[in-house]
Amino acid sequence: MSDHGSGKGLKRAQLARQTGCNLETIRYYEKIGMMPEPPRTASGYRVYDEAHVARLRFILRGRELGFSIEELRGLLRLVDRGTQTCAEVKAVTQQHLAAVRAKIVDLKRIEKVLATTAAQCSGKQVPECPVLDALAT
Repeated sequence: MSDHGSGKGLKRAQLARQTGCNLETIRYYEKIGMMPEPPRTASGYRVYDEAHVARLRFILRGRELGFSIEELRGLLRLVDRGTQTCAEVKAVTQQHLAAVRAKIVDLKRIEKVLATTAAQCSGKQVPECPVLDALAT
């Protein structure tokens, strides 16, 4: 890894830029123990290495795929212990997939109701509005 001024590694702001993650989000992941505490320079700066970058990218990708913090925490525990099996990871993924599919069903129902209600709305400058009526009932 290249030298970044005060020693080898990345400062938190550099980690944020490199991964596209917000500084506060990195702090949060550290606070809840999903990101390991990085070593510090003599002047007190946290110094992140490639393992931190890889772990943060794993977390961010998992969040993009809709995994909850607890689901990711469980996956990371398996990885950290080196005891993960494909079967365990698949079980977590299948549970998550079932939840995603349930949300899709709910979203399709919501879409249908909104489309039907919006289609009933004239869009004219009148006080009567089927959308508001539907929300009020």
